[in-house]
Amino acid sequence: MSTGGFSRWRAELRQRRHHRPFRIAEPEWEGGHRDRLRLLIADLAEAASVAETTALDESALATAATNLWRARKRIAREDSRGARQVGRYLLASQEALDSAGVVVQDHDGDDYHPGLSLEVLVFQEEPELKGEKVLETVRPSIYLGDRRIRMGQVIVGRPLGPDTHSGEEHRA
Repeated sequence: MSTGGFSRWRAELRQRRHHRPFRIAEPEWEGGHRDRLRLLIADLAEAASVAETTALDESALATAATNLWRARKRIAREDSRGARQVGRYLLASQEALDSAGVVVQDHDGDDYHPGLSLEVLVFQEEPELKGEKVLETVRPSIYLGDRRIRMGQVIVGRPLGPDTHSGEEHRA
C-alpha cells in the first residue's frame, strides 16, 4: 500500500468511527481543482519563505540609520559645494528611511529627566545650566514604527548644586 493509499485508508477509518449520518463526505473535486489547490498551497508556502528571508534585521537597520545620522552631522560642519551635494544625497537617504517608518531621534539640547529611555554615558557639571540638559548625543535613539530598536546614548550636563562639588570632596 502506497503512502497516499495508507493516508486515505486512515481517513476512511476515522470517518467510520462516527454514525453514518455524521460522516463527512470527501469533497468531490475534479483532478484540475485538486491540482490548482496544490499550486496555490505551494505558492503560499513560497511567499511565506520569501517574507521570512526579507524581514528587516533590526540591528543592521539601526546601525545603518546611526551611521547615516553621523555622516549627516559631519557633513553639516563642512561648507563646500561637494559637501552640500553629499548632504543632499544623505538627506534623500534619511527621507527614504523616514518613509519606511524608521525614526532617528537626536537628543541634543533636550531637557533630561531620569525617566527618559536614554543611556547616560557621563554627567558633566556645567555651572551656567539651570537644570539637567543633554549636551551631546553620542548615538541617537532609533525607532521602527512605534518600537525602539536602539537606545540613544547621551552626555548630560547638570548645574553645580548642593549635592555636586567641583572636584573637591566634602570632608567632615
